[in-house]
Amino acid sequence: MLNHINQLTESHGPMRRGHGLVSGIFALGLAILCFLGVLAFHFPAYLTTPELRHAYDVHTIRLIMFWSLAIAGAVSLANIVLGRVRWLSAWAFAFVALTALLGGHKVPVHDFADHTPYIGLDWFILDLLGSSLIFIFIEKLFPLRGEQPVFRAEWQTDLHHFIVNHMVVGFILLATNLLVHRLFGWAVHGGVQDWVKDLPFAVELFLIVLVADLVQYWTHRAYHEVPLLWRLHAVHHSVKSMDWLAGSRQHILELLMTRTLVLAPIFVLGFSKEVIDAYIVVVGFQAVFNHSNVSVRLGPLRYLIVTPNFHHWHHSQDQEALDRNYAAHFAFLDYLFGTAVKSDRAWPTAYGVLGDYVPNGFWKQFKFPFGWKG
Repeated sequence: MLNHINQLTESHGPMRRGHGLVSGIFALGLAILCFLGVLAFHFPAYLTTPELRHAYDVHTIRLIMFWSLAIAGAVSLANIVLGRVRWLSAWAFAFVALTALLGGHKVPVHDFADHTPYIGLDWFILDLLGSSLIFIFIEKLFPLRGEQPVFRAEWQTDLHHFIVNHMVVGFILLATNLLVHRLFGWAVHGGVQDWVKDLPFAVELFLIVLVADLVQYWTHRAYHEVPLLWRLHAVHHSVKSMDWLAGSRQHILELLMTRTLVLAPIFVLGFSKEVIDAYIVVVGFQAVFNHSNVSVRLGPLRYLIVTPNFHHWHHSQDQEALDRNYAAHFAFLDYLFGTAVKSDRAWPTAYGVLGDYVPNGFWKQFKFPFGWKG
């Protein structure tokens, strides 16, 4: 069975339908997430994110786990009975059984210590489950490249990036908050913060996205124009297939630097918590959606806000697209600063770094910026 699992995780391409492979993978993925979830219930002080503990309802999470276990168990059991890829469904059912033995959705959560070191296992579970269900559905409904399979080439590398960058969320939050307070604490002015917080919600939300995107635009541009910074950013651009998982390919040092610089004006201006929460939703959606394999342009609105079409050009190897389309939220910034792509074609033809010199694989890409002399 282990050989089968290794072959499955190392492979890519379209899956054969009608043989139980698609449903088996779905059941296995759901069962593994449930198993990780029960571990988070048992060790919340070390496996859950403090900022999320107060944001979600535990009863709702328990219901999600119950139905996920029921669906994974039913699908895997049906495949075993029908003789459809039994080894895969057996693994899925084993994870369901193990999760149930560990208490499943009924694990009690008692008081536990705060301020403990932690990894963001809960953030990883919720984001992977939500992102995959939502964006794979959208990609299948409005595909740009219909022939591109869910498990396209190099998906393993991007999933590895996704896992690591979510697990170290605690370190990222701690490091960025520390850096922002140390480097930009001098710029805080109570009067300015009070003025910002008195703005109407919609105006304050527009302002936070605009301010963050202005910082992001120039930071992003620097990643392209400063050779030392490009070594880090080239990892993100090495992805050759655009989909919901592609945006996860990002060097952790770039992630730390960018978030610190973007968080700085948000901290200095003192935006309200409700607006910051809404901003996080906007950022999270656009970051995934604009990398997705979807054919969306939004008509004239594409000149105002960043769409998948706009950002796909940024990842293109086509000459007219090199070092263009830097904005993350507002496309008009690139038109304002003269860096918007100008092309007669609607979509680019090829993605990735020109010259294809970035190696594939998470650890190779982690080491790449420190050894490349090009």
